[in-house]
Amino acid sequence: MKDIDYVELYAEKLREDNSLFDQQKRLIEAQLQGSSSLFRGMFADNFKQNARIYLKKIGML
Repeated sequence: MKDIDYVELYAEKLREDNSLFDQQKRLIEAQLQGSSSLFRGMFADNFKQNARIYLKKIGML
């Protein structure tokens, strides 16, 4: 099965049962909240400066 087949299957299932969208939305929102909480804890005192230092350290900047 190709990736596009999974996309088409998901779209068909979503058409049949719209509650799948709500489940996906809740999952994404929970992940965003968790990431936000994690990074807020890591860079609490000076977010911008500490985030830049971290991103440079891991090679993202």
